[in-house]
Amino acid sequence: MSLLVVGLSHRSAPVSVLERASLAADAQAKLLQDTLAAEPATEAAVLATCNRIELYADVDKFHAGVAELSTLLAQHSGVGLEELTPYLYVHYEDRAVHHLFSVACGLDSMVVGEGQILGQIKDALARGQELHTAGRLLNDLFQQALRVGKRAHSETGIDRAGQSLVSFGLQQLAAGADPALWAGGKRALVIGAGSMSSLAAATLARTGVAEIVVANRTRARADRLVEILQQGDDTAVRARAVEMSAVGDELTRADIVVSCTGSTGLVLTADALADALGVSLDAAPEAPTVTAVAPAPDDVDQHAAWVENGSAASAAHAGPATPRRVTVPAQSTGPVRLALLDLAMPRDIDGAAHRIAGVRLVDIESLADASADAPMAADVDRVHTIVSDEVAAFGAAQRAAHVAPTVVALRTMAADVVAGEIARLDGRLPDLDEKQRAEITQTVRRVVDKLLHAPTVRVKQLASEPGGAGYADALRELFDLDPQTVAAVSRADLNDPNRGRS
Repeated sequence: MSLLVVGLSHRSAPVSVLERASLAADAQAKLLQDTLAAEPATEAAVLATCNRIELYADVDKFHAGVAELSTLLAQHSGVGLEELTPYLYVHYEDRAVHHLFSVACGLDSMVVGEGQILGQIKDALARGQELHTAGRLLNDLFQQALRVGKRAHSETGIDRAGQSLVSFGLQQLAAGADPALWAGGKRALVIGAGSMSSLAAATLARTGVAEIVVANRTRARADRLVEILQQGDDTAVRARAVEMSAVGDELTRADIVVSCTGSTGLVLTADALADALGVSLDAAPEAPTVTAVAPAPDDVDQHAAWVENGSAASAAHAGPATPRRVTVPAQSTGPVRLALLDLAMPRDIDGAAHRIAGVRLVDIESLADASADAPMAADVDRVHTIVSDEVAAFGAAQRAAHVAPTVVALRTMAADVVAGEIARLDGRLPDLDEKQRAEITQTVRRVVDKLLHAPTVRVKQLASEPGGAGYADALRELFDLDPQTVAAVSRADLNDPNRGRS
């Protein structure tokens, strides 16, 4: 079995496609279940964030796996396969491990170095465990990715290379000013009470806003977030919760709005924003557009290459992708009365808000464009080294783990042979006393252990090296081990309640 990932992200697809392909929680669960039902996959996990959708699976057939996972992503996202295919990338085996470890370290984030992705990877693993779609491989992979990400943040200065998407968004709203000075004393409205909204509220509180109002469809979650904000020792922000029906009234008093909900439709329309500001949207002039060059996919295997050429070699030599040119609306000029930060995917705030005088809108698309020019810290190189080392270590550990059940089965078979021979000896020499019998038993066991020690230690060493997967098969053939016995050892190890705990 082998690890395969098929996905799309801000590096490979325009935000408009990512918006349409976004998956709600129930859609992710159905995707996982359908992936497990597909013939090539035995495990599956989905990593879905505001700027990426990736399906991980343990497959036994590469080309069939790519075709099946691509089709499933298209079906569950609602974007046609022909339209989605040019934006999909494929990573396989060690490349797939390298990709996830890079993602965990923030190297593949819209804002390089941001740490929020670790929480999203943890959520993806928890979802796979809850639905029983993550088995041995994906449990090991995602748990190790979390450890690698934490290591990168603790051992390097990658945090200095970037920041959270929320902090970066506030920086863009401040338009070059110090975000703390810009936001100080302002009133903020946070729509949503999930992880991103909670991060936004906490960041706004630390930035120095005077008041935070939280609106959420589930009032209890909004109340809980307000309670957390008021318990913070490092802030003195006023906070209160309101129903979603009160958002219109709160807009008339807010200076900053951050929205991140799971809604599939707009939460704030341009008309609602214009009404809150007391201006006419119809009278607002159409803003000019600006053409910018978005970053090209970096080190990604375009799925189109697999489809067109049908081989790993052709995709590996597909060459660099052409940078995307995207057209985004220019912001209205004049003093800013209402600053909007839309962190939702699909978007919460009507893109036509840029036409309203006094409104500044920053959304995922504009953040992607701005992050293309963000400076990279020197520590990024160190993180790349950490990722490469961890990928090699993970591969060696997986290969060694692959041979371990065979070694256990071999030693179990040897123990059964010793027990059988001792039982037969008891029948032939019934007059042996307990001391003599124990000494003979111990001697036979020592002989067997010494004979097995060198080959079992050596096979573990060889199996951990690249190309060493075949040693387990050779050991089974040489000692005529029952494959079902080996499989039983694997299942027992996988069901160990202490497995994976740290």
